[in-house]
Amino acid sequence: MKLIKSIMTNNPCYTAGRKITVKGLMLHSVGCAQPSAQVFRNIWNKASYSAACVHGFIDANTGDVYQTLPWNHRGWHSASGKLGAAHNTHIGVEMCEPACITYTSGGRFTCSDMNKAREAVRKTYNTAVELFAYLCTEYRLNPLKDGVIISHSEGYRRGVATNHGDPEHLWRGLNMGYTMDGFRKDVYKKMNNVEDEEMTVEEKREFEALAKKVEELSENQRKVYHYGKDIPQWAKDALWKAQQKGVFKGVSESDFDVSEDTLKTLVFMDRVHLLD
Repeated sequence: MKLIKSIMTNNPCYTAGRKITVKGLMLHSVGCAQPSAQVFRNIWNKASYSAACVHGFIDANTGDVYQTLPWNHRGWHSASGKLGAAHNTHIGVEMCEPACITYTSGGRFTCSDMNKAREAVRKTYNTAVELFAYLCTEYRLNPLKDGVIISHSEGYRRGVATNHGDPEHLWRGLNMGYTMDGFRKDVYKKMNNVEDEEMTVEEKREFEALAKKVEELSENQRKVYHYGKDIPQWAKDALWKAQQKGVFKGVSESDFDVSEDTLKTLVFMDRVHLLD
């Protein structure tokens, strides 16, 4: 992936300087037959252009990423839905579209060269997978967790974006076979260096079980117990033995500051007589 920093310093989203706590990533498609990221960058990089601003464009000719906002700046890419606006929490990235399509109405289009169009969309898709894997790693996001990676159309259904169909409309119209569920799994595989090959039914079942386990572990790591009255009954004996053994010390006599994962580890140690 080639990442080109081309910040739109004149766009109002940049000059406003508002920051966000990044909680997710939103994938867009530009909705017009323009493959060049630089064209959008030049049009949007004006003080008078307050209609939109995203954090990056993926060029459909080269597959290069043009970063147009610092990742933690607030963009304007989802607009508002019934329950709020995704651009207050999500990084927004636009995939440029092939020059050989012609929009007829809404998300419908015709295509004069299917092979060329599909080649361009494969480039933007593969780069988007790589970019989102990088951003998920950078911001410690789980791509399989609900609401972390969404498309503009999914954002609308969730009440945090306007009524757009992208990018799924483009994938469907070109019969690419791409879906957002597949995209999220591809991001996960890229993050974990999983080979990109067709999985058997059994492998898919194991993959989904592993993803669920990762989510459970993430939740457990966030669960922390501070006081004696809060420690689960199943872990109290092991924690006491660990303290007596000098294996575990809290931040103070009254504050254990112990995670659920640590408690499970201590219980295991107790069961194999390492705390005797």
